[in-house]
Amino acid sequence: MIIATVLGSCIAVALYDPNEKAGGLNHFMLPGVMDKSDLIRNPNAKYGMYAMELLVNELMRVGLEKRHLKAKVFGGASVIRLPEGGSTKIPRSNIDFAFEYLAKEDIPIVSSDVGGKIARKILFFPRDGKILLKRIGSVLANLVEKDEEHYLDSLRAKTREGPIVLFDPDDPAPKP
Repeated sequence: MIIATVLGSCIAVALYDPNEKAGGLNHFMLPGVMDKSDLIRNPNAKYGMYAMELLVNELMRVGLEKRHLKAKVFGGASVIRLPEGGSTKIPRSNIDFAFEYLAKEDIPIVSSDVGGKIARKILFFPRDGKILLKRIGSVLANLVEKDEEHYLDSLRAKTREGPIVLFDPDDPAPKP
């Protein structure tokens, strides 16, 4: 089995257990934050926190032990060219999140290829943890850039949701 993905500013984390010859891969667009309220608010795998929890929990559900997992991290390129040579903060935030999450969960990172300005395509072989990486130039890179620009525009246009209010059936007063 091979799992493939294409990355611009997004991050993909490959987790595998070399003893059990099994693993999985995620792909996320935004970091999210490492607290429970973000998981409640953003139950969507495009957020790093949720994508990481989904991957780790699914691997444990099929019998892998978290203490045996190894990680490989890819992506986080600044592929969107903004005026005055600027870039968004998204790629760096994604990279930082992935490394912080893995450190907090005591999952060692055995290799990574992050940052830069060039999109990547990765092929992950979950049985042995092998990754084949190809940097994408020209036409394909322009498609990735257009996709990321479209997504960034949709984030800017999206109305922000209000705060979450949790209700306790035994306490009639809502708690923000």
